[in-house]
Amino acid sequence: MMKKPEKAEAGGKVLHPIPPVYDENSNILILGSFPSVKSREASFFYGHPQNRFWRVLAALYGESVPSSVSEKRAFLLSHGIALYDVIASCEIRGSADATIRGVCPTDLSPILSRGKIGRIYVNGKTAEAYYKKYQEKATKRAAIPLPSTSPANAAYSLDRLIEAWKVIL
Repeated sequence: MMKKPEKAEAGGKVLHPIPPVYDENSNILILGSFPSVKSREASFFYGHPQNRFWRVLAALYGESVPSSVSEKRAFLLSHGIALYDVIASCEIRGSADATIRGVCPTDLSPILSRGKIGRIYVNGKTAEAYYKKYQEKATKRAAIPLPSTSPANAAYSLDRLIEAWKVIL
C-alpha cells in the first residue's frame, strides 16, 4: 500500500505530487524548492495561507489574489509564467527546507523545450542552491534568485517582497 506523503516524513522519500504549470506561451519560469505539506494537501503550489507568493504576484500584475487552483493556473498562464520546483523527490520533515535530504532533481527540459522561457527565477535560497547544484549545468542557464515568499522569511515584509520581485515584470 502506498503511503501518503505526510506519513513518509519520518525519513521516507516523498514524491513531488504537483505537475508543472506551463504552456507554449510561457516566457518566464519560477522555481521553488519542494511543495510544503499544505501545498501537497492542496495539490498546488504555495498552498500555505501564510505564504506570500500569490499576494506578491497579484500585486505585481495589479490583479486580485487568485484563490482556487483553476484561478491560480489561469493567472500564471495569462501572464506567461511557468511554475515548478527544483526537487522531484526527497526526504523531508514537515515543510522545512533545512531537513531536505536525498534529493532527486526535476527534469526541466519539457518546460524549456515547449515554452519560450527567456528567464529563470528561483524563489528562495534553497531553490537557488539546488538549481545551481543540479540544473544549471544541464540547462546552461543561470537562475535569478529572489527572496523567499515563505512565512519563514520574516526579514522581508510583503512590500519589500513586492519591490524585490518587480524584476520579473
